Amino acid sequence: MVMRRVSWQTVEVTTVEIVSAMALNPDLLKTSFTLLKEDQSAFSDLFYSTLFSDYPQVKPLFAHTNMEEQPKKLFASLVLVVENLVKPDVLTAALQGLGTRHIKYGVLPEHYPMVGGTLLKSMETILQDNWTPEISAAWAEAYAAITEIMLEGADYPAEILNPKNTVSV
Repeated sequence: MVMRRVSWQTVEVTTVEIVSAMALNPDLLKTSFTLLKEDQSAFSDLFYSTLFSDYPQVKPLFAHTNMEEQPKKLFASLVLVVENLVKPDVLTAALQGLGTRHIKYGVLPEHYPMVGGTLLKSMETILQDNWTPEISAAWAEAYAAITEIMLEGADYPAEILNPKNTVSV
């Protein structure tokens, strides 16, 4: 259950309801992803080289990762998302599980925007003229939803999710 503030009131909603209610554009995401699949290897290589050069602080998170296999896992995760955009139950369960697993790797909430920015930057570079403001907005919205669902599955302690709300003694 997620608490969301809507205007002046707080309401309880399930993650499935969040996914269902989002204004995601499945057709635009699928069409752009089909183009991205044509250059899967270049995309994955660019993603990790950009992530590590722009955010060297995340490189230790991959210290025990098989970097020959990791690009395939990244792309498989993107396939999972795109293929299940219209199946919120499936997508929610998978992303919550992914969020749970990412805790074991040392991933913290502040890492999600780094990955998201790198993802969009890499997509833009690979898709070139096919990358439009509409596609950018669609992927940004999708990544925001992915992040929210993964963080819910991660079940971080309150002091990690809201460090400003904690008091040191």
